[in-house]
Amino acid sequence: MSEKAVVTCALTGVLTNPAQHPVPVTAEQMAAAAREAFDAGASVLHVHFRMQEPGLGHMPSWDPDVAEEIITAIRAACPGVIINQSTGVFGPDISGPVACMERIKPEIAACNAGSLNYLKVRRSGQWAWPPMLFDNPVEKVQRFLTAMAENGARPEFECFDVGIVRSIDMFRRAGMTPDGPLELNFVMGVASGMPTDPALLELLVGYRPPDSFWQVTAIGRQEIWPLHRRAAELGGMLRTGVEDTFYLPDGTRCRGNGDLIEAMVAMAREVGREIASPTEARAIMGL
Repeated sequence: MSEKAVVTCALTGVLTNPAQHPVPVTAEQMAAAAREAFDAGASVLHVHFRMQEPGLGHMPSWDPDVAEEIITAIRAACPGVIINQSTGVFGPDISGPVACMERIKPEIAACNAGSLNYLKVRRSGQWAWPPMLFDNPVEKVQRFLTAMAENGARPEFECFDVGIVRSIDMFRRAGMTPDGPLELNFVMGVASGMPTDPALLELLVGYRPPDSFWQVTAIGRQEIWPLHRRAAELGGMLRTGVEDTFYLPDGTRCRGNGDLIEAMVAMAREVGREIASPTEARAIMGL
C-alpha cells in the first residue's frame, strides 16, 4: 500500500451530451477542466477525444490532430501532469487509437482486457440501447499492447468482470505484458458488469496478480462513494470525474471535475491518505 494516493480525473468520457451535462469537449474546455482537477489534487488525467464540429461534441474522435490540440492545451495548463489515453473501440480496427497514441505519446494508455455484453434495461423492460458486445479478444489486446510498447505507454488493464481480472496474470505468464508491476482498473457499476459493491472490491484485490497496483472506476450516482472510500482504505489509487458520475457524496450534482476531485481528496484524507503530486505519482507507479 502506498500511503499517498494517486488521484486520476476522468475528464469527459465517450458519448455524454455536452448540451445536457458539464462535460468538456473543445481543447479550451478540456484544458480548463483539467486545470480545475489538477489544482484539486489530480496528478493523472484520463482523456477521451470528442468531435469538434458544432453539434457533434457528443461523438468520439480519433483524429490525431484533435488529440494533439487537446493534449497540448492540457499539458500547458497542467505542467507535469500524467496523461492516460483512452483506447476503447468496438471491432477489430484499432488504427484510430494507435494513431492518437503515436501523436501524443501518453505515459499510460487504457487497455480493455476482455469482452463484455454491454447491456442496460429500463424500468419499462425496454433496452436502453441495442444490446452490444464490447469485443476485446486476446488478439486485439495483444495488438494494443504492442502499440503501447512501441509508443512508451504503460498499459492500464481495464477489467469489467471477475474473469477479466483473473486473465491479467495469464497475460503476464504468456509473455504479453511489459516487465514490472502491472496496473489494473476495476470497472464497477456497468449494469451488465461488476456492481459497485465494496465487499466485492475486497475479493478483487485478492484476485489481482502479485505486486500489481490498482484503482476503481465507479460508475453511478451517490451510491458509488462508499466504494471509493473502501478503495482508499485498501490502499488503491483513486479515480473520479464526469466520465464516471455527476454526483457528489451528499447526492448533489457536481458543477464539473473540480468538485469531484475535491470530494475524492477530502475522503482520502479522512481515511488517512495524503495525495501524491505528479512527481510522487510517477515514483509510486514506476513511470
